[in-house]
Amino acid sequence: MENETRQRPHIMELIANAPWREAITYRDSWPHEYVVVRKDGQEELLAAFCERIERGEGIECRFFHQTRPYLFLGDHKYWIMVDCGEVDLEAEEDEVLNRARLYGDRRDFVIQWGDTGKRGDYPVRPTFEPGGTRA
Repeated sequence: MENETRQRPHIMELIANAPWREAITYRDSWPHEYVVVRKDGQEELLAAFCERIERGEGIECRFFHQTRPYLFLGDHKYWIMVDCGEVDLEAEEDEVLNRARLYGDRRDFVIQWGDTGKRGDYPVRPTFEPGGTRA
């Protein structure tokens, strides 16, 4: 008897086939892309993302005052705005899976006041004068 259990495609295959769209409202300040899960037929991708988060593969990062787990895969980090345990694909409101290219600096993990989302900018680092006062 043939195995009837359907294997989910690898998450990288799901990501490659997703219809990512640019978040136009944040194009200049914090560029990123997103898929609208049910509208775009990406339930399987969201399930694969949440499975990895729930297995502990996510890294808790901060975006100003918001803290949530991000999944780092390839050149991007991925996140949703709710806890995976709260995802209800039957609910009226659709979920959004976001992704942003990695910066290769502290902003991949902690975004704080003074930072920008522009690729050429480096995070603001406080400078200190001798004696311990801020410059």
